[in-house]
Amino acid sequence: MSKDKSEYLIDRKDNQYEVVIGLEVHAQVTSESKLFSSSSTKFGAEPNTQVSLVDAAFPGMLPVINEFCVKQAIKTGIGLNAKINKRSVFDRKNYFYADLPQGYQISQFKDPIVGEGKVILDMPDGQKEIGIERLHLEQDAGKSIHDLDPQNTFVDLNRSGVALMEIVSKPDLRNPDEVSAYIKKLRSIMRYLGTCDGNMQEGSLRADVNVSVRLKDSKDLGTRCEIKNVNSIKFMQMAIDYEANRQVDLIEEGKSVDQETRLFDTKKNETRSMRSKEDAHDYRYFPDPDLLPLEVSDDFIEKLKADIPELPDDKKKRFIDEFKISSYEATILVSDIDTAKYFEEVVAKMGKNKDMKLAVNWITGELFAVLNNKNLEISESPISAKNLAKLINLIKNGTISGKIAKTIFELMMDGDKDPQIIVQEKGLKQESDPKALEALIDKIINDNREKAVEYKQGKEKLFGFFVGQAMKASGGKANPQLINEILKKKL
Repeated sequence: MSKDKSEYLIDRKDNQYEVVIGLEVHAQVTSESKLFSSSSTKFGAEPNTQVSLVDAAFPGMLPVINEFCVKQAIKTGIGLNAKINKRSVFDRKNYFYADLPQGYQISQFKDPIVGEGKVILDMPDGQKEIGIERLHLEQDAGKSIHDLDPQNTFVDLNRSGVALMEIVSKPDLRNPDEVSAYIKKLRSIMRYLGTCDGNMQEGSLRADVNVSVRLKDSKDLGTRCEIKNVNSIKFMQMAIDYEANRQVDLIEEGKSVDQETRLFDTKKNETRSMRSKEDAHDYRYFPDPDLLPLEVSDDFIEKLKADIPELPDDKKKRFIDEFKISSYEATILVSDIDTAKYFEEVVAKMGKNKDMKLAVNWITGELFAVLNNKNLEISESPISAKNLAKLINLIKNGTISGKIAKTIFELMMDGDKDPQIIVQEKGLKQESDPKALEALIDKIINDNREKAVEYKQGKEKLFGFFVGQAMKASGGKANPQLINEILKKKL
């Protein structure tokens, strides 16, 4: 790889290769029923218990469009700053697979519901715009289960007909870090909108990753390979790294890169060929005769726009302006809607004498560490925003020190205890009486006269020794700021 961190280049002999990446993200629409039937979409149900006659493709069964799914797709398009197409068409995408009972998938081809848009990424070297080619609605296929029997494959049709939004990016991504940022931003926007929960473990969000390489500064796109159905950001990054290097090796050997669909083997950390890459004509797209073109009015779109909540980019700007925090801090806080809500609740509960720096530090530092360690979402936090605000206020008003606060924080996790009660019960109130601290420091100086003389002679590092002794003598309860002030006067 290139030493320049702003570029992701593959070095071979005298050549440098640039990686070009595009993503086809499949996002499950947050809806209680499927795209063309009333069957439930609840995750984790027993196999084949959420299948209507439409989902199973029984003869004579006709699809009926779910209006709510249409609204969800349009809202997502608005969140992507994309063009909403007032007329869209559902097509039949023809291919055979065991878990596709119809023998075709109802999708959208030439006339999708959402056109071009954009997503802004916050990268270490600045912002980058990623173009959105389209967003179209389609139904999911069922699931083939291969590991229940050594000789047979089982089919679960619970997912058959579940509404998906396929969000196709332009080939604007250039490295695995940008891919990670793009997926996270996309997921964040949809969570804010409530259009997709973004749960990759449950299959609600997955992506086909298109990778090609070209010589640095070349304008021509190389032959792309599609890595199918990757359901983890980490695996996407690993797959891109492997695939890009594989393609460069082929080119350097004088061989050609075949356009094909590949799978990523997570155990071997490599991609392998699945099938030759199909083109659109291979699927014999044609308008579904059972579904009329979908037409929406300007009024319909405007009503949906009016219901759009504050999205991550707008919330970030407001946080910077209103709370005077850094762009980096705001980016972290707004990346997840639940984190943003938690932060705003902490700020509200802190009252008038707010300390934003303390609030940000405790949420992104101590709280995040606990959540990561326990593998919890912030919505599952063992400490409420109300009680964290109380803890921060106790530090702010000098009742406790930052060190004592960490001890109290650990005790709070056992049933979301009120920090004020913990301070009272444990006798953890900070000692801030100047006279008492002066007496304590006088004794420490008197007990360490030689070191005091050495300090006065220029050995300034000994100041920390006296601070440490004072904190030790007070059982960690002494006000550190007062200790420093008194020591500077006494030494």
